[in-house]
Amino acid sequence: MRGVHLLAAGLLSAFGVSAATASPPPAGIWANPSNSVHVAFKRCGEDMICGSVVWASLSAEADARRGGTDRLVGTMLFRDFVEDGAHSWSGDVYIPDIGQNLSGTISQVDARTLVGEGCVFAGFGCKSQTWKRVK
Repeated sequence: MRGVHLLAAGLLSAFGVSAATASPPPAGIWANPSNSVHVAFKRCGEDMICGSVVWASLSAEADARRGGTDRLVGTMLFRDFVEDGAHSWSGDVYIPDIGQNLSGTISQVDARTLVGEGCVFAGFGCKSQTWKRVK
């Protein structure tokens, strides 16, 4: 299934804004568009946020195993995201079903909506996704 791949590609981001102007991170648990993966975001450094899988469907787990990730739940998909604008972050995203790290951005549109965008190569193979808060 391409759900994990699309999830990660949609939630890529890396940013750098001072703490005085920092937006609160996208708190809570977020679901990808197909609701096959749920990710919880939390602070992972003074000015960074990270997101780890807290729930995955059986098909998402199987896709991850085919890509070399034995256990999807607990895997950190979003790493070292820094703020690069108001409610916008960028960092590294691990895509377990292909076993690769990519760069991308996420923007929090409102309290229940995140939009992520990422590219396999700069300007090529770009995708965006809209994620919804589950908790």
